[in-house]
Amino acid sequence: MSRVHDALRRAEGTVPPEEEPQVPVSIPPLSPEVRFRDSQAFSTGPGAANGVPLRLNIHPAMLSEVVMVPFSPAPESHLLDLNNSHETPAEEFRTLRTRLNHLQTLQPLHTVIVTSPSPAEGKTFTAVNLALAHAHLAESSVLLGDFDLRRPIIHNLFQIDRAPGLSDFLTGQCTFPQALRRLEGMNLYVLPAGTPVKNPLELLNMRQAKLLFEDLPRSFNWAIFDTPPLLFSADANLLSTAADGTILVVKIGSTTFDNVTRAMQSLCENNVLGIVANGARASELYSKYTYYYSKAE
Repeated sequence: MSRVHDALRRAEGTVPPEEEPQVPVSIPPLSPEVRFRDSQAFSTGPGAANGVPLRLNIHPAMLSEVVMVPFSPAPESHLLDLNNSHETPAEEFRTLRTRLNHLQTLQPLHTVIVTSPSPAEGKTFTAVNLALAHAHLAESSVLLGDFDLRRPIIHNLFQIDRAPGLSDFLTGQCTFPQALRRLEGMNLYVLPAGTPVKNPLELLNMRQAKLLFEDLPRSFNWAIFDTPPLLFSADANLLSTAADGTILVVKIGSTTFDNVTRAMQSLCENNVLGIVANGARASELYSKYTYYYSKAE
């Protein structure tokens, strides 16, 4: 990832003073014993202890119950036309998809969170278009989840209802299929954020959230989640301990090298797949959106 670091160092010197990001709160890595707490579950099953189930019993048959909605992205959504092979950004997401599919043959890799050091660096853009790229293959089901319960936006991009969604499922207000929407004409399922909650971190820290990550690979080949920025809340840091991998999105000319370093240090580095450099000039990173993964380095 040295090219990314070199480009960030060069780009850092071009950021006008008034555009410097707000100094974020330092989020230390989470120790294994405090990553998730056991809390009361909504259903029990064989082998369950103290009311906490061993799994949520999410299975592929449930997907037949999901409501189908039209694929009608909002004009400002910036979703890519993956049928147009001449669009450079679309080709970059196909390349990213190919590399992740290759990594999946080498290690268990089904659940991936997409985050960034600070806001407005392109994490949602990356998560949504990566999910679309995977779903475009139409070989297996793909889940796109909005785990940014603080400032959710995915439901607006697809012009669907925010609720019921993730928060409603975790609090027992709906079943998992009721929280999902399937986009018409593709194998992409969207899990919106759901009803607003006052305590997003506490909700994501529930045992049910961890069980959700464990059960999703039974129904989805890929589950991709948009999460809050790393340096402004502990949500993404917590979720990274449950996911199979983490992708960090940075914006050339905006993200400071110091913020990238602090974000990487806050993560459990053993599951960081790499960095998506958003907005890079071709002279620096060869294309507008370039993916660097560290597992092969």
